[in-house]
Amino acid sequence: MSFARRLLRPLLVVFVVLAMQPAFARPAPDGFADLAARLLPGVVNIASTQIIKSERGDGDFPEMPFPPGSPMEKFFHDFMDRNRPGGRGGRGGDDEGRKSQSLGSGFIIDAKEGYIVTNNHVIEGADEINVILQDNSTIKAKLIGTDPRVDVALLKVETDKTLVAVPWGDSDKSRVGDWVIAIGNPFGLGGSVTAGIVSARGRDIRQGAYDDFIQTDAAINQGNSGGPLFNMDGEVIGINTAIYSRSGGSIGLGFSIPANQAKLVINQLKEFGKPRRGYIGVKIQQVTQDIADSVGLKEPMGAMIAAVDDNGPASKAKLQGGDVVLKFNGTDIKEMRNLPRTVSETEIGKTVPVVVWRDGKEKSFDIVVGELPEDAKLAANDTKLPDSKKSTDSKPVDVAGLGLKIAPVNDETRGKFQLPSGQKGVVIVEVAPKSSGAEKGLKPGDVIVEVQQEEVTAPSGVVDRVERFRKAGRKSVLLLLQTGDGMRYIALPLAAVKGQGG
Repeated sequence: MSFARRLLRPLLVVFVVLAMQPAFARPAPDGFADLAARLLPGVVNIASTQIIKSERGDGDFPEMPFPPGSPMEKFFHDFMDRNRPGGRGGRGGDDEGRKSQSLGSGFIIDAKEGYIVTNNHVIEGADEINVILQDNSTIKAKLIGTDPRVDVALLKVETDKTLVAVPWGDSDKSRVGDWVIAIGNPFGLGGSVTAGIVSARGRDIRQGAYDDFIQTDAAINQGNSGGPLFNMDGEVIGINTAIYSRSGGSIGLGFSIPANQAKLVINQLKEFGKPRRGYIGVKIQQVTQDIADSVGLKEPMGAMIAAVDDNGPASKAKLQGGDVVLKFNGTDIKEMRNLPRTVSETEIGKTVPVVVWRDGKEKSFDIVVGELPEDAKLAANDTKLPDSKKSTDSKPVDVAGLGLKIAPVNDETRGKFQLPSGQKGVVIVEVAPKSSGAEKGLKPGDVIVEVQQEEVTAPSGVVDRVERFRKAGRKSVLLLLQTGDGMRYIALPLAAVKGQGG
């Protein structure tokens, strides 16, 4: 072996060993003290007071939950006295009612104008809101606007004191595993700093249609609500809003509203005093694997339109029930919950492209985004169904393999299942136990309006379409149902059967 080869061989071994080593994580910071000292003045405590009118007569006093002479008796009376207007001025009735107080957190976003952000639930129903600065001075705040759906509120204070604002960050750049710190007012202690990491992104915790929470293991407790979640550059990337806990204390499952979502709403509250959201007027549902198979999609994706509001933007754009929205204004709709937020953040009055899956292929439409009415129920079904044609069928019919027995909508079934006079379709009168229909939650009184996106007016039409798709080798059939909860699509698996059976 040559000298050069003998020299290179150990170097090659070292190189291979190093290449096999796992990537090292970014080291933890030495400490958070400098960052915390810079940010603490921009975080405030929020004390809101609500006057609760007593329904009791004058002189009434709530019954003590402890036996007379109990060691807790004095504490109970002291507590009730402290929470009455007038302080400890006796236990008589008070025309003004009693005061209920709640504590939370907030942060200053504009030092010059005195704008402060917090959660809506921190100040909801408050008759008086006070902001407590880091030096413990208290300033009365004015409520500029709230958004219960995203759970944010904008306050404004006027003071001669020098305020310190904290900057917004780009929450979309936050990655799972990034260091974060939370500052707030847990249990009324004020000015508390905790540290952790971003545990997850895009969490849906069933709080509303716009859920997109950042999950963190930084300790968040009661009173932290409305406080900021900071990245290591000292920028607000979230508003601490909720925790998951069986005890009421932190177990490392905290949730924050992303800054990018909150900023849009805060700017609207500042300009209009209320949120303004995009709206297209549809009811949507999740695309399951069965539904994807029944409409010819390779995998579950998008948001299926179950119903379209009359004269709404979607109706004017010729969208229809059964369409699966795949893209909206250039944004991929990977699952149902992506659509409400994408639409809500789109400029009102703007014409945008929407791509839907219809009849086994993609189709494009242009839609003019409207403004969500203040009294609109998210994904509400307001579609009115026209009168149905008189059915020539009269007896209940079995749908082979689905475990369903169906009948026409007539005076008898309309009265039995309390169906509206304008109901069209075919009513389910019996669901066999352990059948595919039962597994999907179908029940007597549900009405089949469409089979595979074709309207049905008689039981024979349902049976014929189901058999046609079974013979074509389809794995499932798509039904549009009118239930007590509104319109929804379900896909029932199609099994090979011999003859007709329930």
